Amino acid sequence: MGLVDGRIAIVTASTRGIGRACAVKLAEEGAKVYVAARNRERSMALVDEIRAAGGKADYVRFDADDKATYAGCVNEVLEAEGRVDILVNNYGATDVKRDFDVEHTSFEDFQDIVMDNVQSVYNTAQAAIKGLAEGGSLSIVNIASTGGVYPDLSREAYGLAKAAIIRLTKDIAIQNARRGVRCNVVCPGSIATDALMDNMSEEFIKSFLTTIPMNRLGEPSEIADAVLFYASDMSSYVTGGVMEVGGGTGLGSPMYPLYQMMQARG
Repeated sequence: MGLVDGRIAIVTASTRGIGRACAVKLAEEGAKVYVAARNRERSMALVDEIRAAGGKADYVRFDADDKATYAGCVNEVLEAEGRVDILVNNYGATDVKRDFDVEHTSFEDFQDIVMDNVQSVYNTAQAAIKGLAEGGSLSIVNIASTGGVYPDLSREAYGLAKAAIIRLTKDIAIQNARRGVRCNVVCPGSIATDALMDNMSEEFIKSFLTTIPMNRLGEPSEIADAVLFYASDMSSYVTGGVMEVGGGTGLGSPMYPLYQMMQARG
């Protein structure tokens, strides 16, 4: 019997990287997972993969270009299943060409990036809480970043957005604890996703690793393990928690190599 056997889970932005790892992990542990993403073809490929492995999965549309799908995807699952037990808010976005520092980032770009990251968490969580039946339970696991915990030399809008998600997590936790809602947040450091690796040369990676005390990148599966902990009864007495999964990121040297790469891109 799996750690989340029989539960209904939604994982946003779940066709790649961390989101995909979370969807697969929850399915392996017995949940029926709704792959919430924009690209139906990629989503259904993951759904088929989970089903072929003996798990349960389905697709629901979640599209950052159509904000109505934020609450909409939750409501669709509520209508189909009658409940949502686990909500993993994995969606997040940045724009290294627009997000630098106070001197170089326009307020319009700053605002867009912050809102892009925070709104999906707010809207999906709100819909899931509204749909919670009397006596039911709900575990919300938000994905933020160590960039929301520690100051950085660039990406200030992204960092602030992730800090806001950490604060929102705590607000949701304290406001809804007596209703059967637990809300926690996982803060990944630098994780070896395709999105990251495609933008890093071998030379840059070697330099970048010197900023991480454990001297390696994390794996998406390591974030999925943290998400499973919060989603399952292993954390039944935990709400408002903030778990950093970053190999000690933020405890060592400032991220100068990353800053230099951002500056070089202009």
